[in-house]
Amino acid sequence: MYNNKPLINTDALLQVNAAGFEDIALRVFRYQHQGNALYWQYCDALRINAHNITRLTDIPFLPISFFKTHRIVTDGGFAPGAQPMLTFESSGTTGETPSRHYVMNAAIYEESLLQGFEAFYGAPSRYAILALLPSYLERKNASLVHMAQQLMARSGHADNGFYINEWEQLHSTLARLERQGQPTLLLGVTFALLDFAAAYPMPLRHTIVMETGGMKGRRKEWTRTEVHNYLKQQWGLPHIHAEYGMTELLSQAYAPADGIFTPTNTMRALVRDINDPLDVQTTGSGPLCIVDLANIHSCSFIATEDLGIVAPGGTFQVLGRMDHSALRGCSLMAV
Repeated sequence: MYNNKPLINTDALLQVNAAGFEDIALRVFRYQHQGNALYWQYCDALRINAHNITRLTDIPFLPISFFKTHRIVTDGGFAPGAQPMLTFESSGTTGETPSRHYVMNAAIYEESLLQGFEAFYGAPSRYAILALLPSYLERKNASLVHMAQQLMARSGHADNGFYINEWEQLHSTLARLERQGQPTLLLGVTFALLDFAAAYPMPLRHTIVMETGGMKGRRKEWTRTEVHNYLKQQWGLPHIHAEYGMTELLSQAYAPADGIFTPTNTMRALVRDINDPLDVQTTGSGPLCIVDLANIHSCSFIATEDLGIVAPGGTFQVLGRMDHSALRGCSLMAV
């Protein structure tokens, strides 16, 4: 074995509950501070003494932009030169350096994804899963496409499938599934859902529509409330669901209604002062910081470029992007 073995086993990490979250997060911090050279250098530049980190809000959060410029891997337990099992890559804009997330253990990612989804929606086998993901399907290594593939594999439904612009086929499949009373998940990037809803209004009584954010420059930015109200109107739905995730995170948060996200058990949202990256709070408004325990082999403490509000119960809203931040697929302006 190599040095810097994890201080926790992955079963404990994946089965973490609210009461034990801070303790495991602190142990993950010590593991990554030891085994991730970049994270150690970042903490050292901030004059952080790891022995003084005793609370969740003491932990330094690595700026998300480092995923564009560095290979972020915590090396404990892996042979020198070990290759990642998966590499996720962000879309970015033309000429922009993409973020890359090197996933050393795909099983941890897949288990956290499945148990998080099941906590909100039950077993994927209940659903036919249709994914309307243009721009993501047209490039390699999109984490959102891999997520949909994993859910479809566990679903096993004959009508599962990806769509780019085959709207007539998608409409026909949805209509047939509705007639059959088949619970269905329509997962889509925001601009594509808006375009499809404009072309094919229809009553959806057995379908969950889940938007993943992203106008990708295809449309004028709408607020999340505007997006959801339009989709509800076109499809006769009481609620539009939303998913919060990104290339740099392996866990997700889900919003069953009103754009209010609840993190899965391996994730927690905090906020930091916009002028002081070390002033992190468990509630309030400001740039979001995400603890993602599933990032055990990269970095679990990410300072995002999303602005948000975190409520006392741990739910959060996304208000938009910080000024001068690159447009990203996970961003939507909120109410």
